[in-house]
Amino acid sequence: MRGRRIPLPLPNTGTMHRKRNTYYLRGIIVITLVIFLFLQLHAFNFPDSRDPLLTEPTNDSVDAILSMVPSVLHKFLTPKTRNQTLAASLQHNGSLVNGAGGSVSFVDLYHPPNITEIKRQIAKYNEMQLVLNEYTFGPLQNDSVIIVVQVHTRITYLRHLIVSLAQARDISKVLLIFSHDFYDEDINDLVQSIDFCKVMQIFYPHSIQTHPQEFPGVDPDDCPRDIKKDQAIIRKCNNALYPDLYGHYREAKFTQTKHHWWWKANRVFDQLEVTRYHTGLVLFLEEDHYVAEDFLYLLEMMQRRTKDLCPQCNILSLGTYLKTFNYYTYNSKVEVMPWISSKHNMGFAFNRSTWNSIRKCRQHFCSYDDYNWDWSLQHVSQQCLQHKLHAMIVKGPRVFHIGECGVHHKKKNCESNQVISKVQQVLRIARKSGQIFPKSLTLTVASLIKKTKLRKGNGGWGDRRDHELCMNMTLITR
Repeated sequence: MRGRRIPLPLPNTGTMHRKRNTYYLRGIIVITLVIFLFLQLHAFNFPDSRDPLLTEPTNDSVDAILSMVPSVLHKFLTPKTRNQTLAASLQHNGSLVNGAGGSVSFVDLYHPPNITEIKRQIAKYNEMQLVLNEYTFGPLQNDSVIIVVQVHTRITYLRHLIVSLAQARDISKVLLIFSHDFYDEDINDLVQSIDFCKVMQIFYPHSIQTHPQEFPGVDPDDCPRDIKKDQAIIRKCNNALYPDLYGHYREAKFTQTKHHWWWKANRVFDQLEVTRYHTGLVLFLEEDHYVAEDFLYLLEMMQRRTKDLCPQCNILSLGTYLKTFNYYTYNSKVEVMPWISSKHNMGFAFNRSTWNSIRKCRQHFCSYDDYNWDWSLQHVSQQCLQHKLHAMIVKGPRVFHIGECGVHHKKKNCESNQVISKVQQVLRIARKSGQIFPKSLTLTVASLIKKTKLRKGNGGWGDRRDHELCMNMTLITR
């Protein structure tokens, strides 16, 4: 029996073409990457690669950092304890003696205030609404920029923020408001020593510091974070019926930041007398930020160009989280996109019109199970606002994050100057090469962003007491 002849397979031309196309595609990708890296490396070195600033290692010593700051501003970077300040004042007035003619010890000079005294001082400051330096710089104009700085305890970073603000063009026109959730007289002395613009202090009155044994601090009867709900109900601890969406109970140190942010926004827009008729921008900063000297100049330019570059934009953002800062490429470029909490929550500004829309969505902000104010704000944008938050973002950042440690991040050395020194060097290069104070803005096409999905919150905000406190902050008006 003759065997059946099996035909040889014909060459698969489709497969051959696909392989050949794959080789070509890989080659194109490799070449593109090489060109991209080449341009990135050379963009920062352009126009003068011989500049030693571009190649010298970062010097983060105290002396090196001081050398980058005008000598007249060194006073803001020189730590002085309350006792040193008071002793110097008494010596100057010839009063540093006791009744018997002997010297007075520092221990006798100053004692930190207790909680009762702190509460009294906070109430006094908040009632007075005192604007420092108003006689020198004149009253707040309705269209002036208000800068609100959220302050906790990190005075070292705050010193550098103040120094950077002092060097900004047109800083004398702003009202600089410091919002504190911790009463510290060394911080107060530093803030009250500012002499380059109008200054105001407001104090969050529901802090952990002033409520150490009761809500919104830690009540002894609060449910432990990781206790099971059925056990919490048996124990009858506070808020036993309402753990967060992950089954955990509140931690006061995390809830405070969201409360503070919401309180200060309500306070500035709706409760201070000085802002009653203000219609300009309110810029939000934090104690561990650092600004470029043209940040106000650029903010004003962005505001002017909003109508033609991005009519739908209701937020202007000056800060982005980048590892490197390429001013030669991005110094005058902006892009527009929906506001994203994790990218655009640093150095951003909006006006009263935008705030009024946000304020109407207070129920969404105050009940959303996330202890982060920025995630909660994005939830408001996605679920409540008729006109969602849309941002114009500057590509070359004018607000930098210098904090090494904070609520979410802890390091062995929280006082490191490395980031501060790096930012100083970047801005020095930009200044020397003429890359700040651009004459115009250029709108770039934003990289494609996937539609932001409705995200599940991070929890930490299931306690009904937090919801109620948050809502009550919005009910208070002038």
